[in-house]
Amino acid sequence: MTAFLLIWSPKKWPWPELPDFARRVRAGEAVADSWGCGFARGILPGDRVFLHRVATEPRGLFASGYVTRAPYEVQDATYKRGYRLCIDFVYDWLVDAGQEVVIARNDLRPHPFSIQTWDAQSSGTVIKPVAEGALEKRWAELTGRRPMPAPALAAMQAWHDAQMASAAKNEPAPGATRPARKRAAVKVDPRDVAPHLAPPDPQT
Repeated sequence: MTAFLLIWSPKKWPWPELPDFARRVRAGEAVADSWGCGFARGILPGDRVFLHRVATEPRGLFASGYVTRAPYEVQDATYKRGYRLCIDFVYDWLVDAGQEVVIARNDLRPHPFSIQTWDAQSSGTVIKPVAEGALEKRWAELTGRRPMPAPALAAMQAWHDAQMASAAKNEPAPGATRPARKRAAVKVDPRDVAPHLAPPDPQT
């Protein structure tokens, strides 16, 4: 499992549903969401994501979850390439970042957090293993330990079963190794994804 950083700037992407999302997650509901992931195509079901609020206070990490769908293309005429990449995931923790964050940006400055670029302009950045280990430990201290949500477990199992089926046919299993994994992107109608749930990559 690899962890990825997702970026939210309230200056660019309004999120009026956030308080309700946070309430539902706190109540134990497995809330699903979609998000832009920049150029990152190497994200797999079961991978970890952390959401970071940037640009305005309170800045810092405010949510975590697990990927349920690998990167897919959403048509977007505002992009030169004609689409943006998005992932689906399910939250295991979320607070209303309009009011608070779990780990403030200033608390990410000491080592080993300092080796990570937290203020990335684009979502989809890999969280370095050393920083990831320290982050997961601190996250569990602050939010408690929870099992992977059922939708993420099901997505990860489906991906594993697809790999096994490909191997049984002596075909290359998609995503067999992380460095070389490539996936055919599925194009969807952009109206199927709410704009704030899949914010565009400002660098593309």
